[in-house]
Amino acid sequence: MQNKQSRRDFGKMAALGAAALTLHPFHILKSQPKAKGEIIGQGSHRYRVLPQWGRLDSSKFPVNNCHEMVQDSKGRLIMIGDEVKNNILIYDRSGKLLESFGHEFPGGHGLTIWNANGEEFLFVCDPNLGKVFKTDLKGKVLLTIGHPSTVGAYKEADAFKPTETAIGPDGSIYIADGYGSQWILRYSANGDFISKFGGAGDGDEQFSTAHGVAIDQRNKANPTLLVTSRAHNAFKRFTLEGKYLSTIFLPGAYVCRPVFKADTLYAGVCWSRLRYLNQTPNSGFVTILDKNDQVISNPGGTAPEYKNGKLQLMVQDKPIFMHCHDVCVDQDENIYVCQWNAQKTYPIKLERV
Repeated sequence: MQNKQSRRDFGKMAALGAAALTLHPFHILKSQPKAKGEIIGQGSHRYRVLPQWGRLDSSKFPVNNCHEMVQDSKGRLIMIGDEVKNNILIYDRSGKLLESFGHEFPGGHGLTIWNANGEEFLFVCDPNLGKVFKTDLKGKVLLTIGHPSTVGAYKEADAFKPTETAIGPDGSIYIADGYGSQWILRYSANGDFISKFGGAGDGDEQFSTAHGVAIDQRNKANPTLLVTSRAHNAFKRFTLEGKYLSTIFLPGAYVCRPVFKADTLYAGVCWSRLRYLNQTPNSGFVTILDKNDQVISNPGGTAPEYKNGKLQLMVQDKPIFMHCHDVCVDQDENIYVCQWNAQKTYPIKLERV
């Protein structure tokens, strides 16, 4: 359900979470959880956990943070991380490594794939470098977008630490400055600056950690832009021109980027609110919403519950995950989970059951 953001919603969280906290005490995982074969999730979206799926020889193909993953038209699963020995790892669906490349992205973070009339490109965000790169599928850099001050959009002193991109129907490039100044910047397909919107704050049209951005094309006649406001536990919807429309409030869930597959919306939850309703380490899960933006399953999290049309607090239920940073969904609706700050964990597969 799309609910308009209000401070009153946040004020109610203490009451919503009181019962949850008695069932879900604060904990910090001291080692990677073992959950092979466990079934998680609720309703029609339940999954078998396959933690061994993406594991590789760490002496040859090390990872630090597995940040994001996309799937190309050939079905290959392309993952980006911030380990410069191999920023990009490409898997097949069985978990076999097909290819690795990339040594130039010390903060390799956001990864978007764009199919331009049959030709595919990657967009890489590196908040450490403060740049966005368009590459081919072999990693050749074709376009670089740097600090917005060069086009008059920022002052030189303004932080620019891009975390995500989305590509509009006309090829426009939307950049989420999620670790920087909290703007969404729009560029043409050629990299010319067009406009910006958002900025830091608690207003409906503003963001607190604008971590992700995606084009919602489920309504083909009226595509919109869905932007993460992670510290607000929310996705915020805008027109493609940047006009605020509505908010999807996800109490308790520090969501990362929205990922669409058919009519369903998926997202990794990096933290949830456990101890005293604070952001709690090692408390991630995955959340899944239907075409009406209603949460229908939380693999690794508590079952979604609505009371009087309002979604209740969601927290981690089982210590399957530490910090879910992104998900990729294949043609069989299996989910591949990438994690940040998770003891150098490779991607984990959730097999649809």
